[in-house]
Amino acid sequence: MSRIGFDNDKYLKLQSEKIKERIAAFGGKLYLEFGGKLFDDYHASRVLPGFKPDSKINMLSQLKDEAEIVIVINASDIEKNKVRSDLGITYDLDVLRLIDAFRSYGLYVGSVCMTRFAGQPSAIAYQKKLESLGMKVYRHYSIPGYPSNIPFIVSDEGYGKNEYIETSRSLVVITAPGPGSGKMATCLSQLYHEYKRGIKAGYAKYETFPIWNLPLKHPVNLAYEAATADLNDVNMIDPFHLEAYGETTINYNRDVEIFPVLSAMFEKIMGECPYKSPTDMGVNMAGYAIIDDEATREASKQEIIRRYYNTLCQKRQGIADDDQIYKIELLMKQAGTSIADRPVVTAANVKAEMTGEPAAAIELPDGRIITGKTSALLGASSAMLLNALKAMAGIEDGVQLISPDTIGPIQTLKVNHLGNKNPRLHTDEVLIALSICASTDEQARRAIDQLQNLKGSEVHSSVILSQVDINTFRKLGINLTCEPTYQNQSLYHK
Repeated sequence: MSRIGFDNDKYLKLQSEKIKERIAAFGGKLYLEFGGKLFDDYHASRVLPGFKPDSKINMLSQLKDEAEIVIVINASDIEKNKVRSDLGITYDLDVLRLIDAFRSYGLYVGSVCMTRFAGQPSAIAYQKKLESLGMKVYRHYSIPGYPSNIPFIVSDEGYGKNEYIETSRSLVVITAPGPGSGKMATCLSQLYHEYKRGIKAGYAKYETFPIWNLPLKHPVNLAYEAATADLNDVNMIDPFHLEAYGETTINYNRDVEIFPVLSAMFEKIMGECPYKSPTDMGVNMAGYAIIDDEATREASKQEIIRRYYNTLCQKRQGIADDDQIYKIELLMKQAGTSIADRPVVTAANVKAEMTGEPAAAIELPDGRIITGKTSALLGASSAMLLNALKAMAGIEDGVQLISPDTIGPIQTLKVNHLGNKNPRLHTDEVLIALSICASTDEQARRAIDQLQNLKGSEVHSSVILSQVDINTFRKLGINLTCEPTYQNQSLYHK
């Protein structure tokens, strides 16, 4: 049984108070760089059981009368059609999605800023598109010598060439579709322009991980390193904070490395640096809302194992390298865990060995492990899902929830009309068929009613699943891992 380790209500209260306090400290205006995801933060909800994926956006909603959002996108990412791996959409489309999402929470989106603008045709076309939709768009440019040549950067030829983003609220949240968008540079550019205009303003950074007041090798912080293995982020003790206050706090390498440069920029812009360390810049209060440390440790160990399997699969797909795998293996050792601590791995692989076909296993929230095997009608994941729903609904294992007479026409449609080679039903197709049966069959209805109770379950597949199945498990809130192997030897896999 999973345990709650995080008090979400306490976190919302502490976090909003901290941000208000920081706004007041700078005389009434604050540029807040938001790292990570403002909503749909499933990593945080997995390693901090009790943290709600939309916690940060709900916290901001409490400040909506004071806040406005500026979304930053790198013009080069527009030109390259850079894609968010978790959503499968390009960064430019994600900006539109973010605008809609923020507005749905009652938050004001003031403008979009294109950074590293160099006349890219796609960026120009994108600006016209946004402006036709009623959005204000600003351009920021690449600065030669950034970030080392501070006298040039903090001058009319550096930040001064950037367009000044007009803002009207006391809290300006700078966010972006993903890393490398230029959020910090946008904040500093705005500070330069504000001070040139005689307007006092400040800067702060809000990132959930690493959690600065947890130990360096705490599994929660190690799980962050696993999540950013592709970026080669490394957690470390903040040496500036230790020197200034004699207190050990945790930050990560990029913030520590850039801090002397930031400090010098602050001095040139504001006359003095308001911070003595990278930790000082942050406003994250997540560490104070942990109510069961052991629960967060165990949840984070599981996350590291999941990240390990995901990286193995990415290596098989050609989008990760051995260094990332070696790093996560080291993190598992530091956390005191291994793949043996993920029970569904053994269950799925043993089932696959017994049947000679792909298999899958699910660990339900109550600890029961249910397996599924490949058959002529169903893929292993689909069979496992039906078996799990039956177990949760108290339906005997031998009961057929979906008649073969129902599955047959679907297979015919897939193969004869939609061009599929594999006639077996995917998880989404099984759920659609089950929901149809539920309209006339009481047991099917009882099974479909259990779907909501699958959230938080753990699944392992003996083969890499299709994107359709991966998306279904994600939507159900199920944590999935796969063995780094394909079901067949084809070179092309959908």
